[in-house]
Amino acid sequence: MTAPKSRLRLAGALGTFVLAALAARKWQLQWGADPREVTADLAGDDLIAEPDLVATRAITISAPASEVWPWLAQLGQARGGFYSYDAWENLVGCEIHSADRVVPEWQHVEVGDEVKLHPDVSMAVAGVDEGRALVLRGAVPIGKAAAPYDCTWAFVLRDRPDGSTRLVMRERYGYTRRWAGLLIEPVEAVSFVMSRKMLMGVRDRAEAGRARHEPTRTGGRHAGA
Repeated sequence: MTAPKSRLRLAGALGTFVLAALAARKWQLQWGADPREVTADLAGDDLIAEPDLVATRAITISAPASEVWPWLAQLGQARGGFYSYDAWENLVGCEIHSADRVVPEWQHVEVGDEVKLHPDVSMAVAGVDEGRALVLRGAVPIGKAAAPYDCTWAFVLRDRPDGSTRLVMRERYGYTRRWAGLLIEPVEAVSFVMSRKMLMGVRDRAEAGRARHEPTRTGGRHAGA
């Protein structure tokens, strides 16, 4: 009976591992997003109608969408950066320097513009709803070969009744080669770490900017009132 019991314990351990891995993967792919946001139709979804992988992540920002949008409008290498781990990105030559202020010269964005991820790699602006949504599209080539996938990266702002904003970020991948998943799935774990930091980076900057412009209060009243 020893061997069957050992096999049962092994099967149980493997089952537990698989369930834990699936739970961790779901948590990574849906970090911060509520069930309605995960299933909602967002700007850019139509560009890859049947994706092989989708990640929807979100964060609440204590500022109106109008004060969050400028940070999204200036995304990009040689612009506002990505508000994530610059040092990590620069290890692979991205030359990212995330801005801590809104730069007027970087606020104009329109369909067809390039948003650089690296001096030699960029995504195209595929959709803009000023103040509401920004959609990027593209993929990172492998050397001189075309990327084995198509990708959209969407940023959507949704106002909340209390004056705060939900920033929803969605990545959609469509594989153009069977083996593309072997490349994308492991990279997505890194993408989660960078995306989470990016969402928090946008939040912190937008909230800090709002705090700087709020009237000084003393004892619950405007100073000087």
